[in-house]
Amino acid sequence: MQTTFKKLDSANAQIKALITKDTLEANIEKIAKDLSRQVNIAGFRKGKTPVSAVKKHYGSKLVQDAESQALRDLLDDGLKQMKIDSSSLIGEPHIAQYDKKDQDIEVEIRVAMKPSIDLGNYQELVKPAVKPTITDEDVTKRIEQIASSKASLVDISKPRAVESGDSVTIDFKGFLDGEPFAGGEASEFVLEIGSNQFIPGFEDSVIGMKIGESKSIDVTFPQEYGSADLAGKDVKFDVKLHKIQVKEDVKIDDKLAKSLLTDEDDATVAKLEAKVKEQLESEELTKLYNESLKPELLESIVDKYSVDLPEFVVEQEIDVALNNKARELSEDELTKLKEDSEKIKQMRDELRAEAERSVKATFIIDALAKAEDVSIGEQEVMQTIYYEAMQSGQDPQKSYEQYKESGYLPAIQMSMVEDRVLTKLLDDKLKSV
Repeated sequence: MQTTFKKLDSANAQIKALITKDTLEANIEKIAKDLSRQVNIAGFRKGKTPVSAVKKHYGSKLVQDAESQALRDLLDDGLKQMKIDSSSLIGEPHIAQYDKKDQDIEVEIRVAMKPSIDLGNYQELVKPAVKPTITDEDVTKRIEQIASSKASLVDISKPRAVESGDSVTIDFKGFLDGEPFAGGEASEFVLEIGSNQFIPGFEDSVIGMKIGESKSIDVTFPQEYGSADLAGKDVKFDVKLHKIQVKEDVKIDDKLAKSLLTDEDDATVAKLEAKVKEQLESEELTKLYNESLKPELLESIVDKYSVDLPEFVVEQEIDVALNNKARELSEDELTKLKEDSEKIKQMRDELRAEAERSVKATFIIDALAKAEDVSIGEQEVMQTIYYEAMQSGQDPQKSYEQYKESGYLPAIQMSMVEDRVLTKLLDDKLKSV
């Protein structure tokens, strides 16, 4: 067997070989001998079957097995010669060429590996962040909002018209082109004016109504409304007002604090203020991290390092991006695209740079996770999916199984690792003022 082994870079290696007739015949002979001691062929005792009979019985299957064995031997020898540990391999080796010429076979195998990345002093890429400042006014405003959410609704003490902030009880019925439409009717519906729960214009039109009054309201559904039958359409609502209520005043005192801080034995307003301040700081810091600091840090990290990328991983990333674009096409557009190989090639070329950047970021984050001793286990991934499913009212187990069957768990896990690594790096440089 004539072979050449070459490491193209730290992420890609190439094995080229001419698998000769002699190599294949030797493999066939060995496989046939092994089988002769194991198989049952009519007319022969088990273990006494002649090799010639085995060759005649299995024929082309022996040739296929001999070729597969030659490929395995070639790969094993190549990895050994290039000192590549099998644990560093990514995916299955790719057979880039397999040409049968006469009785020999010209072969090229491409191997992908995790690239080597010298992180150096990566901490210097992290810019010090200043912890957000929360004022006393911010704390007071949040406590007032919490108190308001706990307040009971009471009827207005004196007759008056509806004002913004009131909670009203109404009947309504919607009409499109003079006909009632599905989902456009309710009785004794409680609506907070100013909550923007209804389509634009509806709540504003209820302002000024008095108890017992009926009114027709003309509004237009937004163009992006979920129902295609109603999106962008002009409709009329017949509305009758039954009740106007306001929130009862809630006093901010130790009693309120005790109702909110149930895990505190001696809850006070001061302790409530401290807890709320801590929560606001956490919210503002999370917002700062997610909206600016994390994206900026990831950008600077990806720009900083030069990384060899496994070719097939980049191609897979392009495949995913191309499939996502294909989903946006109509059936006719998709059919035309499948018939236009040049257009597909052009699209792949346009997607390549972004795919390479995404793959590069993944390998850098993986290296940083090891350097920072950050890991996310399958159990934690499951817990995260369960929590998000429960928050949105979905079945947690069903959501998890759907993600698993779709093959999304590794991507979710990597996303969680990225978030934790970036958070840890930023936390280490966080400044308090």
